[in-house]
Amino acid sequence: MLHFTVRTMTRFGPTPMGLIARRLDSRIPLEDDAVREILAIPHQLRALKPADYFIREGERPKNSTVVVDGYVYRHKLVQDGGRQIVAVHIPGDFIDLQNILLDAADHNIQALTHATVCQFPHADMLELAFRHPAIGKALWRESLVEASLFREWIANIGRRDARARVAHLLCELAVRREAAELGSRRSFELPMTQEQIGDALALTAVHVNRTLRVLEADGLIRRSKRAVIVGDWAALRAAADFNENYLHVKEMAEPVELAGDMRVAAGG
Repeated sequence: MLHFTVRTMTRFGPTPMGLIARRLDSRIPLEDDAVREILAIPHQLRALKPADYFIREGERPKNSTVVVDGYVYRHKLVQDGGRQIVAVHIPGDFIDLQNILLDAADHNIQALTHATVCQFPHADMLELAFRHPAIGKALWRESLVEASLFREWIANIGRRDARARVAHLLCELAVRREAAELGSRRSFELPMTQEQIGDALALTAVHVNRTLRVLEADGLIRRSKRAVIVGDWAALRAAADFNENYLHVKEMAEPVELAGDMRVAAGG
């Protein structure tokens, strides 16, 4: 199911490229002609089943990709076969933005649930970024926010205890979904198995199960199958040591000025 608001329908149109134009416009406001050119980029949809690989480490992707529906995740495999999940992506997220400029993928991207992704050529988006500096800035900001999430995940694994790690992941998914207009932070789908949560948080599945039970016993959450209902947001946030500033959702669409030399470099 595609998620499009009234605003999306009126300015960006009910298409996957409209979702992408809207995402970039939320980072840096785009002129109407830039939006029209994004909407005109040739693209295709690809359906993924749970566990389908989309990109494998070492491949050389030629397309950019955005999640239209469902969830996908990035992970690294180490020599003994262990898996470290390094990111979970929701509808609207770019999932391989770095490969616009890097030659080869340095990690794997795999479907977490049934998912639909939209693919379009790297070259087309790059060409627009050089002709429309606002598109280039939006892509740049998108990559900086992605880096901010990576930093927080490192801090979460390296310095928080199991209870805080699990609570932090729940808080992050809740806020990101809400910012993407996919529902309230008070109730949301948790699309990960306990093993997958463990691989994201450097915990065993048994430890994850025990920690979720503790959060329930403390009245912070309730669970029904894969749905999570937040019983006490303030308490869950405190338990997680969660500060949503690193998600940069409140500063979306703030204007950013480029220095003169940067305008020249961007072709503006």
